[in-house]
Amino acid sequence: MQSILNRFESSSKLACDNKGMKIIAVCGMGIGTSVLLKMNAEKVLRQLELEATVEAASLEIARASRDAQIILTTPDLVPQLQGLPSEVIAIEHFFDLEEITEKLSKSLL
Repeated sequence: MQSILNRFESSSKLACDNKGMKIIAVCGMGIGTSVLLKMNAEKVLRQLELEATVEAASLEIARASRDAQIILTTPDLVPQLQGLPSEVIAIEHFFDLEEITEKLSKSLL
């Protein structure tokens, strides 16, 4: 975990606060799909033995955020999240824990 935090702290692109890593799960309204993705991302992080705060948010809230290291979202919302200081990861199937594990592992490990 410490090496992951060091990686983020040393990057000028990503900011890591004193609470650790922050991940935002994003959908259009922030109350449906993003909540499902949040719960599954938390499961994956536990399996990987990584600590992070995972929040569900609307597109509007995510676009205003500057403190998340990663944004998880649907492929159709990726273009609307480009240019943020967060890494944006598209998740095709929110219930596919293998996909979420693969993509978060690639980013974090």
